[in-house]
Amino acid sequence: MKIVILESLGISDEELNLVSKTLTDNGHELVVYDDGKLDDETIKIRIKDAEVLVLTNTALSGDVIEAAEKLKYISIAFTGYNHIDLEKCKEKGIKVSNAAGYSTNSVAELTFGLITALLRNIVPLDAVTREGGTKDGYRQNDLNGKTLGILGTGDIGSAVAKLGLAYGCKVIAYNRSVKQELVDKGVEYKSLDDVLKASDIVTLHIPLTAETKNLIDKDKLALMKDSVLLINTAIGPIVDHDALAEALHNGTIAGAGLDRVEMEPPVPTDYPILVAPNTVLVPHIGYATEEAMVRRAEITFSNIVKWEKGAQENIVI
Repeated sequence: MKIVILESLGISDEELNLVSKTLTDNGHELVVYDDGKLDDETIKIRIKDAEVLVLTNTALSGDVIEAAEKLKYISIAFTGYNHIDLEKCKEKGIKVSNAAGYSTNSVAELTFGLITALLRNIVPLDAVTREGGTKDGYRQNDLNGKTLGILGTGDIGSAVAKLGLAYGCKVIAYNRSVKQELVDKGVEYKSLDDVLKASDIVTLHIPLTAETKNLIDKDKLALMKDSVLLINTAIGPIVDHDALAEALHNGTIAGAGLDRVEMEPPVPTDYPILVAPNTVLVPHIGYATEEAMVRRAEITFSNIVKWEKGAQENIVI
């Protein structure tokens, strides 16, 4: 069986050899491409004879999938799978799985890094300190005692809720369904608008759908306290960033910590949020810890082994 890894998995050769050992020991061929060439024509050539394909978040069109005559299975080293033409996969009988859960703790921890950076003005005070200044003129606030509002209590949102409780926050949440485990720990579920109105910090952990695109728009921002901090480590287009930049400039909200904006980095230099006040930006790093990359690879290759044995675990189609 020929297994093609279409792009770097962000781990060392030694780690790759270790996580793929079960497959290679059984005589399966492993072909790795890590030169960053991911245009459709190159991909077509590279996966023409592949029976199994491994990729992260590179888009895979129906045209490319159609050209992969021997392809039987795609193991996505990524949480999502909407960058793959699933209808074409169904048409051709190609099974698909993803690596759900590999970055849960990593994203949850970054969420609190962004919150702390804003509450303690860490980024501007770093520059002030290097210039011989003091804390004068910069506010400092505790996280303990704040009301933490979580939109979406899937795996990551649930991890954030548990950390929030550990920090001594009052945790409220909005989700399509109530998780009794979180209720038992003290999380209170409310309507979307009630969460936005009551929270000192709003953190986003919901997927992008037709219903959630630009969910946080001018009207929703207007519901929030003018002292609120908005955190987005989920996906960029959930937020209307023009409206967010305006709210930050106008003081409608107090600050924002963003791992995601409307596009993948690099962000254009004229992007409005770049000059918005009291904003901490990072270039989509939530998932990218060294530990998460290893977990991702382990899940990805474990999925291949399970599929080869006929198991349906983690198969999305």
